Amino acid sequence: MSAQKGLNLTLKIWRQKNNKTKGQFETYKISDVSTDSSFLEMLDMLNENLINEGQEAIAFDHDCREGICGMCSLYINGRPHGPDTGITTCQLHMRMFKDGETIHIEPWRSAAFPIIKDLVVDRSAFDRVMAAGGFISVNTSGNTLDANAILVPKEDADNAMDAAACIGCGACVATCKNGAASLFVGAKVSQFALLPQGRVEAKRRVLNMVKAMDEEGFGNCSNTGACEVECPKGISLEVIARMNREYFSASLDQG
Repeated sequence: MSAQKGLNLTLKIWRQKNNKTKGQFETYKISDVSTDSSFLEMLDMLNENLINEGQEAIAFDHDCREGICGMCSLYINGRPHGPDTGITTCQLHMRMFKDGETIHIEPWRSAAFPIIKDLVVDRSAFDRVMAAGGFISVNTSGNTLDANAILVPKEDADNAMDAAACIGCGACVATCKNGAASLFVGAKVSQFALLPQGRVEAKRRVLNMVKAMDEEGFGNCSNTGACEVECPKGISLEVIARMNREYFSASLDQG
């Protein structure tokens, strides 16, 4: 039985030295790509070829390659993380593509995510939004209660866990026509707001995080739902509604 033939592909990849220079698509050919390999492994293969030819490798983000860290932020053929659902780019396999296909690969497109180089963008805006939310002030000195001594309804616990599944990859921002970060911020607000431990600073947290989100230059949410569709962790639009309720309630109390 003959071995399965690898894919021959044309790659149109965005190259840009930094956010001050003008970028452009450059075309590369790659052959004999295994359908069992991941998308990032295919890029590794391309970079190895480029280095062997004395050319500069293409910069792209990656870390865990297990769908956990959210680093692999690539816009592939018009979709964040490529033509599959519920996955990150590192979980995308080349069997999703056809022999002879042309694949367009871009970085996230958002004013709040400036390009560092090629396919790598600066997503530290997310870190600053998170930092604006602060921490949960739980007294850990003295006779601390066991975690299970604080009763939490199962539905609330499940919803908080679902919101906490957000890995901060930025696909929601990249797919939103307004470049909004409402799904990300809504998830981070929700994971605390649903639990009694997070209620102490709830009002201050949501006010500060929404303010930071606006200051970072993210766009406004218009509820088109594209963020929910492209989120690799399936975060629901419900977190945006919860964030809005928390925000309006905190604003009214603030006067």
